[in-house]
Amino acid sequence: MRLYDEYLKEIEARKAQNLHPKPIESAELLSEIIEQIKDLDNPHRADSLHFFIYNVVPGTTAAAATKAKYLKAIILNEESVEEITPDFAFELLSHMKGGPSIEVLLDLALENSGDIANKAAEVLKTQVFLYEADMARIEKAYKEGNEIAKELLRSYSEAEFFTKLPEVEEKIDIVTFIAGTGDISTDLLSPGADAHSRSDRELHGQCIFEHNKEMQQELKELKAKHPDKRVMLVAEKGTMGVGSSRMSGVNNVALWTGIQASPYVPFINIAPIIAGTNGISPIFLTTVGVTGGIGIDLKNWVKKTDANGNTVVDENGDPVLEQKYSVETGTVLTINTKTKKLCKGDQELRDISDALTPQKMEFIRAGGSYAVVFGKKLQTFAASVLGVEAPVVYAPAKEVSLEGQGLTAVEKIFNKNAVGTTPGKTLHAGSDVRVEVNIVGSQDTTGLMTSQELEAMAATVISPIVDAGYQSGCHTASVWDDKSKANIPKLMKFMNDFGLITARDPKGKYHAMTDVIHKVLNDITVDDWAIIIGGDSHTRMSKGVAFGADSGTVALALATGEATMPIPQSVKVTFKGEMRSFMDFRDVVHATQQQMLKQFDGENVFQGRVIEVHIGTLTSDQAFTFTDWTAEMKAKASICISEDETLIESLEIARGRIQIMIDKGMDNDKQVLQGLVDKANQRIQEIKTGTKPALKPDANAKYYAEVVIDLDEIAEPMIADPDVNNEDVSKRYTHDTIRPLSYYGGTKKVDLGFVGSCMVHKGDMKILAQMLKNIEAQQGKVEFKAPLVVAPPTYNIVDELKAEGDWEVLEKYSGFVFDDAAPKAAARTKYENMLYLERPGCNLCMGNQEKAEPGDTVMATSTRLFQGRVVKDSGEKKGESLLSSTPVVVLSTILGRTPTMEEYEAAVDGIVLTKFKPSEKSLVLA
Repeated sequence: MRLYDEYLKEIEARKAQNLHPKPIESAELLSEIIEQIKDLDNPHRADSLHFFIYNVVPGTTAAAATKAKYLKAIILNEESVEEITPDFAFELLSHMKGGPSIEVLLDLALENSGDIANKAAEVLKTQVFLYEADMARIEKAYKEGNEIAKELLRSYSEAEFFTKLPEVEEKIDIVTFIAGTGDISTDLLSPGADAHSRSDRELHGQCIFEHNKEMQQELKELKAKHPDKRVMLVAEKGTMGVGSSRMSGVNNVALWTGIQASPYVPFINIAPIIAGTNGISPIFLTTVGVTGGIGIDLKNWVKKTDANGNTVVDENGDPVLEQKYSVETGTVLTINTKTKKLCKGDQELRDISDALTPQKMEFIRAGGSYAVVFGKKLQTFAASVLGVEAPVVYAPAKEVSLEGQGLTAVEKIFNKNAVGTTPGKTLHAGSDVRVEVNIVGSQDTTGLMTSQELEAMAATVISPIVDAGYQSGCHTASVWDDKSKANIPKLMKFMNDFGLITARDPKGKYHAMTDVIHKVLNDITVDDWAIIIGGDSHTRMSKGVAFGADSGTVALALATGEATMPIPQSVKVTFKGEMRSFMDFRDVVHATQQQMLKQFDGENVFQGRVIEVHIGTLTSDQAFTFTDWTAEMKAKASICISEDETLIESLEIARGRIQIMIDKGMDNDKQVLQGLVDKANQRIQEIKTGTKPALKPDANAKYYAEVVIDLDEIAEPMIADPDVNNEDVSKRYTHDTIRPLSYYGGTKKVDLGFVGSCMVHKGDMKILAQMLKNIEAQQGKVEFKAPLVVAPPTYNIVDELKAEGDWEVLEKYSGFVFDDAAPKAAARTKYENMLYLERPGCNLCMGNQEKAEPGDTVMATSTRLFQGRVVKDSGEKKGESLLSSTPVVVLSTILGRTPTMEEYEAAVDGIVLTKFKPSEKSLVLA
């Protein structure tokens, strides 16, 4: 029993980590366990029985197929196990959620009669994860006169799998736990450095609160003190879940505070309750809905006003907040799901209707959004086969249609891609819409979870609706360590078999591509009317509209080709004035946030909305710098409105890069990439002929707000500062503190620079090369007084730089150049004062492999300034990650400090940093 012996050794090793046995996925291991169950005298029989019943991963795993087959044999009396009666076998099948279990249940229901067939049918009536093959089998049996099939279809058409579920309890008693003050990054709940363990849910659960054992113990004690209450995790004076969607963060919160989904499936908990003074980050809130959880916007701190109703500000000009009600740790509250109120005893504290909409209540009742999505699909199918009208069971989708009001860009895209809406009805913001998805991206540190989700929902192949799916390798690019070697090839094979284009070829025929996923998705999006879903908060394309999502929503989009969400409100951003020659487009991005906050008295009007940026003249590579940053603006998504000529140029660039992927051998049997090239050609032709010009909003569209950015006000480089020493803890590590370069007086010490992440493009690499040549010409040589880490976003960019001579310049000044034939096997912990040319990928921005030295002040082109992400604190000093443009980063590392304006202007003299200027053409439809 070789595999079982190895399993026992693994169990002992896990005991040392205070872990239970790992759930079983292997068919071979489970087969050995079954043989031990059959042997009544086997010393391992009791443990084997326990593992079989309680420790097998459900869905489409190989072990699930073996388990389902054995349960079928028990039901048919082909096998006999005293502890597993046929009725208990049916119960176990009912908890296996699709795939092999459905196949077995259909065998029992349709190929048998009497008690067995009836009992199988009763279990099937509770199941929703049925796919085309399952449905076709039921339909065929029905047409052949099978009464069980007819009864199943009747039950499905009436959605009894939903209507017979218990109602959501009217009152949910909760006790609060303050997880932090200020914005809480998902890194606190699921640290990037622990990305390798996300698919091992119990192990990953140990990293919550960044391994803070005191906080974990405090949470345990709170739960023990209030065993009859649910714990609500709170971001005091901030937003919960900023930075990413991170399903692993929700999983961890659910593991510690939620409800076990099934007694026969270990470590899968659902229904967490989280809250924030300023609500929940939009993409993180979607993830909460996947698990049937509740996310509450507390508004327990509000702006203080004087007797005249004016906002009171402090010495820095920031609004002063006053507490409306307390949610300090240990506060007992009640969520009333009927009145939609948050209460303290008999006192109503806040209306929380937004957290308990009819749709969200359905997610809570069904145990998550998947069951609702699949349930609706199953009900529609059954009603169609029976030729009946499906009764209204689910809350009708909200349809907002305002006569005479034009459409914003996102409203147009949603109307074009909507399914299941009232025919001929034009929908506006606030409508609940099912939409078809064009492009889906899975990234490597959440990909293993996505594959688990696909197995759990019994999906085996990508939906034919999806134009392309892509699995990246960028988050594990910088260090090819043992953890990556164990996880990533397995992920690539699964996704490749599923139908995605994969960064690494499981067959080894093409070169591994560790390109940053957002850059690849930006290239393979060849339609400005497209909808993109990606497993990362920075899934924000400069063509179409893209939404960052959790691993589960990505899995759902891959399996069904659909996503469901309300049409978001939009904020329109336009530009006026003229840029100074020494300004970088990154400065425009930061100034947008700064000027927006100033125009709206500190209110972030971008939060939870779509930023419709009238970019006009900037191609998609450079425009991506803006759309990428909108994640830090807390926007739900962004859309670029371009001139026709600019969009054509962007599509031609994308087409060329897709062709390179094809030439490298990355296309699959279905020629998905060739299909994108064809689609790009078609779209280019439509624009050139005027058949279908570039996407534009209507002139009479309505926006939540309109922001005009004055380029004349941008007189010097802008830096996003984590403000680590602000006395108000809630104002640290936000992206709202934007400062001019002169604020630092040319004296702030910089310990390390980073040029990389999805915020840079080919132009940034060329700027770096030209700056090095300029400094050599001015000073005779280039010397670094701080390390400079450079990670190009994609291999295509590296190849283009080599062809144009810039890579040779970078290599000349580097002390380290990546080698794909011998990638780093361990993360770097110390840096010398030199240039590091790192492998394309996320590198320092991700924070899961490479980091700066603790306590460093880092100047980076990245997007991440959260505590501990790029750099940890040391015992003597807080780590700082300041975010700025490429020229500021480069010059800071050469000087070892922030430059003065005079030094900066001299360093960029003669370099074209950006050609951006406001469009002189109309970007709206009259």
